[in-house]
Amino acid sequence: MKKTRVAIAGASGYAGAELVRLAALHPYFELYAVTSEKSAGTPVASVFPSLAGLVSLSFQALSPEALAEQADAVFLALPHTKSLTPVAACIQAGKLVVDLSADYRLKDPAVYEQWYRTPHTHPGLLKDAVYGLPEVHRTAIAKAKLVASPGCYPTAAVLQLAPLFAQDLVQLQGVVIDAKSGVSGAGRSPALPYHFPEAHESIEAYKVGQHRHTPEIEQELSALQRCLPQSTKPVAAQPIVTFTPHLVPMNRGILSTAYCRLKSPMALPDLRDLYRDFYKGERFVRVQEDIMPNPRYIKGSNYCDIGVYLDARSGSVITVAALDNLVKGAAGQAIQAMNLMLGFPEETGLTAPAAYP
Repeated sequence: MKKTRVAIAGASGYAGAELVRLAALHPYFELYAVTSEKSAGTPVASVFPSLAGLVSLSFQALSPEALAEQADAVFLALPHTKSLTPVAACIQAGKLVVDLSADYRLKDPAVYEQWYRTPHTHPGLLKDAVYGLPEVHRTAIAKAKLVASPGCYPTAAVLQLAPLFAQDLVQLQGVVIDAKSGVSGAGRSPALPYHFPEAHESIEAYKVGQHRHTPEIEQELSALQRCLPQSTKPVAAQPIVTFTPHLVPMNRGILSTAYCRLKSPMALPDLRDLYRDFYKGERFVRVQEDIMPNPRYIKGSNYCDIGVYLDARSGSVITVAALDNLVKGAAGQAIQAMNLMLGFPEETGLTAPAAYP
């Protein structure tokens, strides 16, 4: 099979480096170009010694036009607000694009401007951008030219709640998501909170009530509600979730716990049957019963583990999701989407199990 020429912009960050690692091992990809503003001209293996012998490329400065000439498919792992123009340029050149930033995830440009404090300069592309969660939007992703790949927190939150919202089983008010992320989720740029003496032996809530991933969680959960025959409410018409992220002293991983109040009593076996049916045949979602989801069981893999529990006394359902923020929460999921866009088996290049311990 002829290989697809692939370029990765923003390849010197943590998610970008994971993209490079997975793309270099992909049997149908030819990694053709990688960009980094800070490391332009430097061999990839000098910045990431773990990739020595696997990647012989050097980083180049970002030029969307050059990437479009060099590659058939482009991944962008740039910071939020920095992908707007490069994505538009690559789409204009007729390339398939998966963007790992939040720049094309929100359908309403006014909501984007509210949460990211900058105007959306290419709102016309939003109607065609597909939210890149394959377990929910697989058919649309396969037909898309532009996929907006979700980040780690929304991936965990939507996957752990989707079966409940798709069946309209929970009260929309009072959904609480308490999520914890390893330090790599904050990116590679140095900052005081991520300095070892600050983060080690510590746990800290941050951006309480104002985290920028909140609107995309609400957008996706609302869209599931909107698919119900009796629903006439517009997407994200009302606040749904209270979301609080926490920084914990581990390199990578997400543990997300969500609390919902059931509309009507349900037995735990029925709830677990619901989840097993919803995710039947899904390669990368594992519904766990005897094992509590834990980031150490999925480290380095593209899996999301989900546990479903019941507090019968309060009529609440509690779900726990674990995933690797750099794989299923970033690079792996982006490749999963690109596989669909290119017509490859969805799991291609992503089947390695977690490293343990």
